[in-house]
Amino acid sequence: MIGYLEGKLLKKETDRVLVLANQIGYEVLLPVIVMESFQAKNIGDKISLYIYHQQTERQPKPVLIGFNLEVEKEFFQYFISVEDIGPLKAAKALNIPVRDIARAIELKEVDQLRQLKGIGNRTAQKIIATLHGKMEKFALIRKTEKKETTIGKDFLLIQVQDVLVNQLGYLVAEAKQMIAEAMKRNRNISTPEELVEEIYHGEVS
Repeated sequence: MIGYLEGKLLKKETDRVLVLANQIGYEVLLPVIVMESFQAKNIGDKISLYIYHQQTERQPKPVLIGFNLEVEKEFFQYFISVEDIGPLKAAKALNIPVRDIARAIELKEVDQLRQLKGIGNRTAQKIIATLHGKMEKFALIRKTEKKETTIGKDFLLIQVQDVLVNQLGYLVAEAKQMIAEAMKRNRNISTPEELVEEIYHGEVS
């Protein structure tokens, strides 16, 4: 199963790209939020994508859906766990940043979720019912994709800093500041999950 592709951009279409990797051309569907980042790329550029690979008995032809960040792919896997949202529908629906969708789910903002392509009121309610309480991590995704190596003192802090930097795209200095502010607000934090939750609530408050 294909989980990651790195190669040369051969072709761009409205909702997909053709990637040459190891002398094989892979057609990869891209959600709108990912396709937007490809507007500045030219044919022949080296690209990399995290891949969700869909292949079933009913659909034997493999479908590859690409993401810039591994955490976006992880969010996608949560998203398709919602009843009546399959991979193709989900790929078309992601027309606003993942962090904004995640925040809308946590804040139970049905109107915001209805902005997603193909998502009506009923499906928006299902999304909230299924995913509410699981989105704090995704709501913290940074808009840029810069990454730096993480160094920390305490193992708990190292774990969360690693998530912020290497999964969510924050700079080390930003991650340290967010962690310090969260620990200052709540000195009783004892697990990485509690720290991530406190950081999230600090960001949206």
